[in-house]
Formats: sequence, C-alpha cells, structure tokens
Amino acid sequence: MTTIGFIGSGHIGSSVARAAIAHGYDVVMSNSRGPESLAELVADLGPRARAASSSEAAAAGDFVVVTIPLKAVPSIPVEPFAGKIVIDTNNYYFERDGHVPEIDDHETTVSGFLQRHLVGAKVAKGFNHIQSDQILSDALPAGSPDRRALATASDFPEAIDLVTRFFDEIGFDTVNIGPLSESWRIDRDMPGYGGKLDAEQLRAKLAEAVRA
Repeated sequence: MTTIGFIGSGHIGSSVARAAIAHGYDVVMSNSRGPESLAELVADLGPRARAASSSEAAAAGDFVVVTIPLKAVPSIPVEPFAGKIVIDTNNYYFERDGHVPEIDDHETTVSGFLQRHLVGAKVAKGFNHIQSDQILSDALPAGSPDRRALATASDFPEAIDLVTRFFDEIGFDTVNIGPLSESWRIDRDMPGYGGKLDAEQLRAKLAEAVRA
C-alpha cells in the first residue's frame, strides 16, 4: 500500500490526506508542533492515518506532500527526502513570509526555492491554485464533462507522471506546465490561479500569464 508523508497538516494538507485515504492510501501527518498536537486530526482521518515528526513522515512516505509557509522551508530536514518525489503546495505571500530576494528577482520560483533546499529530492508543484475544500468538492471521475484541471511542474519526468496519476485518482485532470522555471505561471495573481477551469481553459490561462 502506498504511503504519503505530509509536512504540514493544515487545511490543504488535511484535505489532500482525506482524498488520498478515500482512494486507498495510508498517510503520515506531521506539523511543527509535534505528533501529539495531531491526535484529533488523525482520529478523524481514521485507521489509515498516523502522526509523526516531520523527519519520520518524510522517511515513511513513498512520496511526500510539503504544505507549509514558505518562510518555514529552511527548517525542513533535508536527508529524509533524498530520492523522493515531493509535491509542493506553496504560494509566496510576502505579507506572511517576508520578501525572498531570489523569488522577487526571478532567480528562482516558489517550488524552485524548495527544490534548492531539498537537495536530492524531486520537487513537483501541485495543489497551489485550489481552495482546500474544493479538493474534495470539485473532484470528478475521469472523462466527466468540465472536469477541473490542476497544474503541475517539475524538472523530473517521473515526478510529473506521479502527480498526474495522483490527480487523476482523486478526481482531477492535469496540465503539465513544464520545468520548475515555468511554474510561476500558476502563482498567486496569475490568470489561472484559483479558477475552476478544465484542462483546455487552464492551458489558455497559463499562456496568458506575464511575469511582473
């Protein structure tokens, strides 16, 4: 059985975990406050869920979802992620995170920032342009008319493949933006951000994006 490790267990993390459990995955949840703080969430998620430290969650996952504020990225332990595919849900809110010069100056992207930190991991962008409740409410079976699409980007084809399969399993089509250097196209304030779009509509919005 496939296990997903979660670094961060807030609204997005817990919603992705619920969707995953509904499709047969096991999940290991973590946060910055320690496993004991997750007792209520884990009980609510059911027997396929358990709580652990961030290092333990990363080590236990066949792949990992990182869903924490950008400012917390430097605190993530690097070694447990080596060789693993990591789905990054993050957005850059300078009001919350402070200014990150590498992102402001377009030297890297939000998910590229995580990739730089997690040396040896294979980072893919995912779930950054959907509200947490919509991860469950907007899901539809493959082939459904107007099925919502989610974007991803990665420098690793195997990461794109995994995210595409996972999105499809939990109810979404996938649009592949390309490498992480292009992932800014689905960032906050871009045309495709936040809208309930099918694959064709999302591709069109990505093409309209202009980097400030």
